[in-house]
Amino acid sequence: MKIRLKNGKRLLETSGMEACEVLINNNKIEKIDRDLSLVQADEIIDLNGNLILPGFIDVHIHLREPGGEHKETIKSGTKAAARGGYTTVCAMPNTNPVPDNAATTRALLAKINEDAVVRVLPYAAITKGLKGKERTDIKKLTEMGVFAFTDDGVGIQTADFMLEAMKEAAACGASIVAHCEDNSIVYDGVVHDGKVSSRLKLPGIPSLSESVQIARDVLLAEATGCHYHVCHVSTKESVRVIRDAKRAGIKVTAEVTPHHLLMNEDSIMEDDANYKMNPPLRAVEDQQALLAGLLDGTIDFIATDHAPHAEDEKAKGFLHAPFGIVGLETAFPLLYTYLVKQEKITLHQLVDWLAIKPATVFNLPYGRLTERGIADLTVVNLEKEMVIDKASFYSKGKNTPFHQWEVTGIPVLTIAEGKVVYKEDVHE
Repeated sequence: MKIRLKNGKRLLETSGMEACEVLINNNKIEKIDRDLSLVQADEIIDLNGNLILPGFIDVHIHLREPGGEHKETIKSGTKAAARGGYTTVCAMPNTNPVPDNAATTRALLAKINEDAVVRVLPYAAITKGLKGKERTDIKKLTEMGVFAFTDDGVGIQTADFMLEAMKEAAACGASIVAHCEDNSIVYDGVVHDGKVSSRLKLPGIPSLSESVQIARDVLLAEATGCHYHVCHVSTKESVRVIRDAKRAGIKVTAEVTPHHLLMNEDSIMEDDANYKMNPPLRAVEDQQALLAGLLDGTIDFIATDHAPHAEDEKAKGFLHAPFGIVGLETAFPLLYTYLVKQEKITLHQLVDWLAIKPATVFNLPYGRLTERGIADLTVVNLEKEMVIDKASFYSKGKNTPFHQWEVTGIPVLTIAEGKVVYKEDVHE
Protein backbone atom coordinates (compact mmCIF):
# COMPACT_ATOMS: atom_id res chain seq x y z
CA MET A 1 0.00 0.00 0.00
CA LYS A 2 1.57 3.25 -1.17
CA ILE A 3 0.24 6.63 -0.04
CA ARG A 4 1.36 9.91 -1.58
CA LEU A 5 0.95 13.08 0.41
CA LYS A 6 0.93 15.92 -2.10
CA ASN A 7 0.97 19.72 -1.82
CA GLY A 8 2.47 19.76 1.65
CA LYS A 9 5.22 21.76 3.30
CA ARG A 10 8.00 20.85 5.69
CA LEU A 11 10.24 22.80 8.00
CA LEU A 12 13.73 23.62 6.78
CA GLU A 13 16.55 22.77 9.17
CA THR A 14 17.28 26.36 10.13
CA SER A 15 14.09 28.35 9.58
CA GLY A 16 11.25 28.68 7.14
CA MET A 17 9.44 26.04 5.09
CA GLU A 18 9.59 24.48 1.65
CA ALA A 19 7.22 22.57 -0.59
CA CYS A 20 7.19 18.89 0.27
CA GLU A 21 5.57 15.66 -0.82
CA VAL A 22 5.93 12.31 0.93
CA LEU A 23 5.60 8.78 -0.42
CA ILE A 24 4.70 6.18 2.19
CA ASN A 25 5.23 2.50 1.39
CA ASN A 26 3.50 0.31 3.98
CA ASN A 27 4.94 1.50 7.31
CA LYS A 28 8.00 3.35 6.00
CA ILE A 29 8.70 6.70 4.39
CA GLU A 30 10.04 5.76 0.96
CA LYS A 31 10.63 9.21 -0.52
CA ILE A 32 10.52 12.89 0.44
CA ASP A 33 10.79 15.44 -2.35
CA ARG A 34 9.35 18.72 -3.61
CA ASP A 35 7.34 16.97 -6.34
CA LEU A 36 6.42 13.28 -6.51
CA SER A 37 3.71 13.65 -9.17
CA LEU A 38 5.37 11.05 -11.44
CA VAL A 39 5.38 8.40 -8.70
CA GLN A 40 2.63 5.78 -8.70
CA ALA A 41 0.59 5.47 -5.48
CA ASP A 42 -2.48 3.55 -4.34
CA GLU A 43 -3.88 6.59 -2.55
CA ILE A 44 -3.20 10.31 -2.92
CA ILE A 45 -4.00 12.75 -0.11
CA ASP A 46 -3.96 16.45 -0.98
CA LEU A 47 -2.61 18.43 1.98
CA ASN A 48 -3.55 21.80 0.48
CA GLY A 49 -0.33 23.47 1.60
CA ASN A 50 -0.44 22.28 5.21
CA LEU A 51 2.67 21.47 7.24
CA ILE A 52 4.02 17.92 7.54
CA LEU A 53 5.69 17.18 10.88
CA PRO A 54 7.08 14.07 12.55
CA GLY A 55 4.45 12.33 14.67
CA PHE A 56 4.42 13.68 18.22
CA ILE A 57 5.58 11.55 21.16
CA ASP A 58 4.10 11.84 24.65
CA VAL A 59 6.01 9.90 27.29
CA HIS A 60 3.53 10.68 30.07
CA ILE A 61 -0.15 9.83 29.73
CA HIS A 62 -2.78 7.88 31.65
CA LEU A 63 -5.06 5.51 29.76
CA ARG A 64 -6.78 4.19 32.93
CA GLU A 65 -7.36 0.71 31.47
CA PRO A 66 -7.52 -1.78 33.13
CA GLY A 67 -9.67 -0.82 36.08
CA GLY A 68 -10.64 2.76 35.26
CA GLU A 69 -12.55 2.36 32.02
CA HIS A 70 -15.21 4.86 33.12
CA LYS A 71 -12.47 7.52 32.89
CA GLU A 72 -10.67 6.35 29.72
CA THR A 73 -9.89 3.25 27.71
CA ILE A 74 -6.95 2.33 25.56
CA LYS A 75 -9.17 2.84 22.52
CA SER A 76 -10.62 6.22 23.51
CA GLY A 77 -7.30 7.53 24.80
CA THR A 78 -5.38 6.60 21.68
CA LYS A 79 -8.11 8.08 19.47
CA ALA A 80 -7.63 11.30 21.42
CA ALA A 81 -3.88 11.00 20.91
CA ALA A 82 -4.31 10.58 17.16
CA ARG A 83 -6.56 13.64 17.00
CA GLY A 84 -3.88 15.64 18.81
CA GLY A 85 -1.15 14.55 16.38
CA TYR A 86 0.47 11.96 18.66
CA THR A 87 1.67 8.72 17.13
CA THR A 88 3.47 7.33 20.19
CA VAL A 89 2.25 7.53 23.78
CA CYS A 90 3.66 6.00 26.94
CA ALA A 91 1.05 4.82 29.43
CA MET A 92 1.57 5.16 33.17
CA PRO A 93 1.07 2.08 35.38
CA ASN A 94 -1.42 3.43 37.95
CA THR A 95 -4.13 1.02 36.79
CA ASN A 96 -5.93 -1.86 38.46
CA PRO A 97 -4.26 -4.27 38.32
CA VAL A 98 -0.88 -2.57 38.18
CA PRO A 99 1.59 -3.86 35.54
CA ASP A 100 4.04 -5.01 38.21
CA ASN A 101 4.55 -8.65 37.21
CA ALA A 102 4.74 -10.78 34.10
CA ALA A 103 1.07 -11.80 34.04
CA THR A 104 -0.46 -8.33 34.37
CA THR A 105 2.07 -6.87 31.95
CA ARG A 106 1.40 -9.59 29.39
CA ALA A 107 -2.35 -8.95 29.62
CA LEU A 108 -1.82 -5.20 29.20
CA LEU A 109 0.37 -5.68 26.14
CA ALA A 110 -2.29 -7.93 24.60
CA LYS A 111 -5.03 -5.35 25.20
CA ILE A 112 -2.86 -2.62 23.69
CA ASN A 113 -2.24 -4.77 20.64
CA GLU A 114 -5.99 -5.34 20.30
CA ASP A 115 -7.35 -1.81 20.85
CA ALA A 116 -4.71 0.89 20.41
CA VAL A 117 -5.08 3.28 17.48
CA VAL A 118 -1.51 4.61 17.86
CA ARG A 119 1.63 3.10 19.33
CA VAL A 120 1.42 2.59 23.10
CA LEU A 121 4.58 1.90 25.10
CA PRO A 122 3.56 0.89 28.64
CA TYR A 123 5.46 1.63 31.81
CA ALA A 124 5.86 -0.91 34.57
CA ALA A 125 5.83 -0.08 38.25
CA ILE A 126 8.93 0.30 40.40
CA THR A 127 7.16 -1.20 43.42
CA LYS A 128 4.41 -3.78 43.63
CA GLY A 129 0.99 -2.21 43.66
CA LEU A 130 2.67 1.23 43.63
CA LYS A 131 2.81 0.85 47.41
CA GLY A 132 6.50 1.53 47.91
CA LYS A 133 7.08 -1.61 49.99
CA GLU A 134 8.40 -4.27 47.62
CA ARG A 135 10.32 -3.78 44.37
CA THR A 136 9.24 -5.33 41.10
CA ASP A 137 11.47 -7.58 38.99
CA ILE A 138 12.95 -4.86 36.79
CA LYS A 139 15.11 -7.27 34.82
CA LYS A 140 12.23 -9.55 33.87
CA LEU A 141 9.87 -6.72 33.01
CA THR A 142 12.54 -5.04 30.89
CA GLU A 143 12.91 -8.25 28.92
CA MET A 144 9.13 -8.16 28.28
CA GLY A 145 9.54 -4.82 26.53
CA VAL A 146 8.13 -2.22 28.93
CA PHE A 147 9.07 1.37 28.21
CA ALA A 148 10.53 2.35 31.59
CA PHE A 149 9.79 2.15 35.32
CA THR A 150 7.80 4.55 37.48
CA ASP A 151 5.46 4.76 40.44
CA ASP A 152 3.90 7.85 38.88
CA GLY A 153 1.27 9.43 41.06
CA VAL A 154 3.29 8.80 44.19
CA GLY A 155 6.91 9.55 44.93
CA ILE A 156 9.31 6.83 46.07
CA GLN A 157 9.46 7.84 49.72
CA THR A 158 12.68 6.21 50.90
CA ALA A 159 16.16 6.55 49.46
CA ASP A 160 16.96 2.86 49.86
CA PHE A 161 14.12 1.81 47.54
CA MET A 162 15.12 4.34 44.91
CA LEU A 163 18.80 3.41 45.21
CA GLU A 164 18.17 -0.31 44.68
CA ALA A 165 15.75 0.35 41.83
CA MET A 166 18.28 2.57 40.09
CA LYS A 167 21.01 -0.05 40.51
CA GLU A 168 18.87 -2.72 38.87
CA ALA A 169 17.62 -0.39 36.13
CA ALA A 170 21.16 0.71 35.31
CA ALA A 171 22.24 -2.94 35.01
CA CYS A 172 19.36 -3.57 32.58
CA GLY A 173 19.78 -0.38 30.58
CA ALA A 174 16.34 0.77 31.77
CA SER A 175 15.19 4.23 32.82
CA ILE A 176 13.70 5.31 36.13
CA VAL A 177 10.98 7.93 35.66
CA ALA A 178 9.91 9.75 38.80
CA HIS A 179 6.92 11.63 40.12
CA CYS A 180 8.81 13.59 42.76
CA GLU A 181 6.88 14.31 45.92
CA ASP A 182 7.95 13.96 49.54
CA ASN A 183 4.72 13.01 51.30
CA SER A 184 6.01 14.16 54.69
CA ILE A 185 5.77 17.79 53.55
CA VAL A 186 2.74 17.70 51.27
CA TYR A 187 0.40 18.38 54.21
CA ASP A 188 -2.68 17.10 52.35
CA GLY A 189 -2.47 20.08 50.01
CA VAL A 190 -4.67 20.48 46.96
CA VAL A 191 -3.27 23.68 45.39
CA HIS A 192 0.07 25.49 45.43
CA ASP A 193 1.10 26.79 48.83
CA GLY A 194 0.98 30.47 47.93
CA LYS A 195 -1.46 33.18 46.98
CA VAL A 196 -4.12 30.79 45.70
CA SER A 197 -4.19 28.70 48.87
CA SER A 198 -4.59 31.84 50.95
CA ARG A 199 -7.23 33.34 48.67
CA LEU A 200 -9.38 30.20 48.45
CA LYS A 201 -8.54 29.04 52.00
CA LEU A 202 -7.36 25.64 50.76
CA PRO A 203 -4.43 23.55 52.05
CA GLY A 204 -1.31 24.22 50.01
CA ILE A 205 1.39 21.96 48.55
CA PRO A 206 4.84 23.49 49.16
CA SER A 207 7.30 23.70 46.27
CA LEU A 208 9.85 22.02 48.51
CA SER A 209 7.92 18.73 48.43
CA GLU A 210 8.99 18.35 44.79
CA SER A 211 12.47 19.83 44.68
CA VAL A 212 13.80 18.08 47.78
CA GLN A 213 13.09 14.66 46.29
CA ILE A 214 14.67 15.59 42.97
CA ALA A 215 17.79 16.70 44.86
CA ARG A 216 17.95 13.32 46.59
CA ASP A 217 17.38 11.37 43.40
CA VAL A 218 19.96 13.09 41.21
CA LEU A 219 22.64 12.12 43.73
CA LEU A 220 21.39 8.52 43.66
CA ALA A 221 21.45 8.62 39.86
CA GLU A 222 25.03 9.86 39.98
CA ALA A 223 26.01 7.01 42.29
CA THR A 224 24.36 4.33 40.15
CA GLY A 225 24.82 5.66 36.60
CA CYS A 226 21.10 5.21 35.99
CA HIS A 227 19.17 7.33 33.50
CA TYR A 228 16.80 9.28 35.74
CA HIS A 229 13.91 11.23 34.22
CA VAL A 230 11.86 13.76 36.18
CA CYS A 231 8.13 14.00 35.46
CA HIS A 232 6.17 17.27 35.20
CA VAL A 233 8.67 19.72 36.71
CA SER A 234 6.79 22.61 38.29
CA THR A 235 9.06 24.74 40.50
CA LYS A 236 11.97 27.10 40.01
CA GLU A 237 13.93 25.22 42.66
CA SER A 238 13.47 21.97 40.74
CA VAL A 239 14.77 23.63 37.58
CA ARG A 240 17.83 24.83 39.48
CA VAL A 241 18.56 21.38 40.92
CA ILE A 242 18.24 19.71 37.51
CA ARG A 243 20.39 22.36 35.86
CA ASP A 244 23.15 21.86 38.45
CA ALA A 245 22.90 18.08 38.08
CA LYS A 246 23.30 18.28 34.31
CA ARG A 247 26.32 20.53 34.72
CA ALA A 248 27.79 17.88 37.01
CA GLY A 249 27.41 15.28 34.27
CA ILE A 250 24.62 13.32 35.94
CA LYS A 251 22.37 11.39 33.56
CA VAL A 252 19.17 13.28 34.34
CA THR A 253 16.45 14.47 31.97
CA ALA A 254 13.16 16.25 32.60
CA GLU A 255 9.79 17.16 31.13
CA VAL A 256 7.28 19.98 31.60
CA THR A 257 3.56 20.06 30.82
CA PRO A 258 1.67 22.53 28.62
CA HIS A 259 -0.48 23.61 31.56
CA HIS A 260 2.51 24.52 33.73
CA LEU A 261 3.94 26.54 30.83
CA LEU A 262 0.71 28.39 30.04
CA MET A 263 -0.86 28.94 33.47
CA ASN A 264 0.05 29.70 37.06
CA GLU A 265 -1.76 29.92 40.40
CA ASP A 266 -3.33 33.24 39.39
CA SER A 267 -5.29 31.36 36.69
CA ILE A 268 -7.41 29.75 39.42
CA MET A 269 -10.34 32.09 40.07
CA GLU A 270 -12.63 29.81 42.08
CA ASP A 271 -13.03 26.33 43.52
CA ASP A 272 -12.98 24.61 40.12
CA ALA A 273 -11.28 21.21 40.21
CA ASN A 274 -10.61 21.35 36.46
CA TYR A 275 -7.61 23.36 37.66
CA LYS A 276 -6.58 20.67 40.15
CA MET A 277 -3.51 18.76 39.05
CA ASN A 278 -0.44 17.31 40.73
CA PRO A 279 1.95 19.06 40.81
CA PRO A 280 -0.29 22.11 41.12
CA LEU A 281 -0.14 25.33 39.14
CA ARG A 282 2.65 27.25 40.88
CA ALA A 283 3.63 30.91 41.17
CA VAL A 284 4.33 33.11 38.16
CA GLU A 285 8.05 32.96 38.99
CA ASP A 286 7.92 29.17 38.67
CA GLN A 287 6.11 29.43 35.34
CA GLN A 288 8.82 31.75 34.05
CA ALA A 289 11.58 29.43 35.29
CA LEU A 290 10.01 26.48 33.46
CA LEU A 291 10.06 28.27 30.11
CA ALA A 292 13.61 29.44 30.75
CA GLY A 293 14.58 25.87 31.60
CA LEU A 294 13.14 24.61 28.32
CA LEU A 295 14.95 27.29 26.35
CA ASP A 296 18.36 26.60 27.92
CA GLY A 297 18.04 22.79 27.72
CA THR A 298 17.63 22.10 31.43
CA ILE A 299 14.17 20.70 30.67
CA ASP A 300 14.34 18.36 27.69
CA PHE A 301 10.82 18.25 26.27
CA ILE A 302 7.08 18.65 26.79
CA ALA A 303 4.70 15.89 27.95
CA THR A 304 0.98 16.33 28.61
CA ASP A 305 0.37 14.17 31.72
CA HIS A 306 -3.03 13.46 30.14
CA ALA A 307 -5.09 12.37 33.16
CA PRO A 308 -8.79 11.82 32.40
CA HIS A 309 -11.46 11.65 35.10
CA ALA A 310 -15.24 11.34 35.07
CA GLU A 311 -17.19 14.60 35.21
CA ASP A 312 -18.94 13.72 38.46
CA GLU A 313 -15.58 13.09 40.10
CA LYS A 314 -14.25 16.48 39.05
CA ALA A 315 -17.44 18.22 40.21
CA LYS A 316 -16.51 17.63 43.86
CA GLY A 317 -14.26 20.69 44.20
CA PHE A 318 -10.60 20.99 45.12
CA LEU A 319 -10.87 19.23 48.47
CA HIS A 320 -12.46 16.03 47.18
CA ALA A 321 -11.88 15.74 43.41
CA PRO A 322 -8.98 13.70 42.01
CA PHE A 323 -5.87 15.38 40.63
CA GLY A 324 -5.39 15.63 36.87
CA ILE A 325 -6.47 17.20 33.58
CA VAL A 326 -6.60 15.97 29.97
CA GLY A 327 -4.18 17.30 27.39
CA LEU A 328 -3.64 15.15 24.31
CA GLU A 329 -6.13 16.94 22.05
CA THR A 330 -5.16 20.48 22.98
CA ALA A 331 -1.38 20.47 23.46
CA PHE A 332 -0.15 21.55 20.03
CA PRO A 333 -2.79 24.23 19.36
CA LEU A 334 -2.30 25.75 22.83
CA LEU A 335 1.48 25.78 22.64
CA TYR A 336 1.52 27.07 19.07
CA THR A 337 -0.98 29.84 19.83
CA TYR A 338 0.33 31.07 23.16
CA LEU A 339 4.07 30.43 22.81
CA VAL A 340 5.00 30.30 19.11
CA LYS A 341 2.64 32.98 17.83
CA GLN A 342 3.59 35.23 20.74
CA GLU A 343 7.26 34.72 19.77
CA LYS A 344 8.30 33.21 23.08
CA ILE A 345 9.57 30.09 21.27
CA THR A 346 9.96 29.05 17.62
CA LEU A 347 7.97 26.45 15.74
CA HIS A 348 11.20 24.49 15.28
CA GLN A 349 11.69 24.39 19.03
CA LEU A 350 8.12 23.24 19.61
CA VAL A 351 8.48 20.36 17.15
CA ASP A 352 11.79 19.47 18.78
CA TRP A 353 10.14 19.28 22.22
CA LEU A 354 7.08 17.34 21.03
CA ALA A 355 8.79 14.78 18.79
CA ILE A 356 12.55 14.82 18.33
CA LYS A 357 13.77 15.23 21.90
CA PRO A 358 11.51 12.58 23.51
CA ALA A 359 12.75 10.10 20.89
CA THR A 360 16.36 11.10 21.47
CA VAL A 361 16.19 10.94 25.27
CA PHE A 362 14.62 7.47 25.31
CA ASN A 363 16.39 6.10 22.21
CA LEU A 364 13.18 5.59 20.25
CA PRO A 365 13.32 5.03 16.46
CA TYR A 366 10.50 7.54 15.87
CA GLY A 367 10.04 11.28 15.98
CA ARG A 368 11.79 12.28 12.75
CA LEU A 369 10.65 13.02 9.23
CA THR A 370 13.28 11.11 7.23
CA GLU A 371 13.45 8.78 4.27
CA ARG A 372 13.51 5.10 5.28
CA GLY A 373 12.15 6.13 8.67
CA ILE A 374 8.95 4.82 10.20
CA ALA A 375 5.92 6.56 8.70
CA ASP A 376 4.69 8.43 11.76
CA LEU A 377 3.48 11.82 10.51
CA THR A 378 1.33 14.68 11.72
CA VAL A 379 -0.09 17.29 9.35
CA VAL A 380 -1.01 20.64 10.87
CA ASN A 381 -3.05 23.51 9.46
CA LEU A 382 -1.27 26.49 10.99
CA GLU A 383 -3.99 28.92 9.87
CA LYS A 384 -7.01 27.00 11.13
CA GLU A 385 -8.68 28.52 14.17
CA MET A 386 -11.04 26.99 16.68
CA VAL A 387 -12.43 27.40 20.17
CA ILE A 388 -11.58 24.47 22.44
CA ASP A 389 -14.78 22.63 23.26
CA LYS A 390 -14.49 19.82 25.78
CA ALA A 391 -17.75 18.32 24.50
CA SER A 392 -16.00 17.52 21.21
CA PHE A 393 -13.12 15.59 22.80
CA TYR A 394 -12.49 12.03 21.65
CA SER A 395 -11.20 11.34 25.15
CA LYS A 396 -13.74 10.24 27.74
CA GLY A 397 -12.19 12.83 30.02
CA LYS A 398 -13.61 16.36 29.67
CA ASN A 399 -11.61 17.73 32.60
CA THR A 400 -9.75 20.66 31.11
CA PRO A 401 -9.12 24.22 32.30
CA PHE A 402 -8.72 25.26 28.65
CA HIS A 403 -12.41 24.99 27.70
CA GLN A 404 -13.38 27.94 25.45
CA TRP A 405 -9.78 29.06 24.85
CA GLU A 406 -9.26 30.31 21.30
CA VAL A 407 -6.44 28.53 19.45
CA THR A 408 -4.79 28.41 16.04
CA GLY A 409 -2.79 25.60 14.46
CA ILE A 410 -4.81 22.39 14.35
CA PRO A 411 -3.63 18.83 13.56
CA VAL A 412 -5.74 17.68 10.60
CA LEU A 413 -4.12 14.36 9.63
CA THR A 414 -2.24 11.78 11.67
CA ILE A 415 -0.52 8.75 10.15
CA ALA A 416 0.91 6.06 12.41
CA GLU A 417 3.12 3.36 10.92
CA GLY A 418 1.77 4.20 7.46
CA LYS A 419 -1.91 4.05 8.44
CA VAL A 420 -4.25 7.02 8.54
CA VAL A 421 -5.48 7.07 12.15
CA TYR A 422 -7.05 10.54 12.16
CA LYS A 423 -8.24 12.77 9.36
CA GLU A 424 -10.43 15.81 9.14
CA ASP A 425 -10.99 17.86 6.02
CA VAL A 426 -7.48 19.23 5.38
CA HIS A 427 -8.96 21.85 3.04
CA GLU A 428 -10.90 23.62 5.77
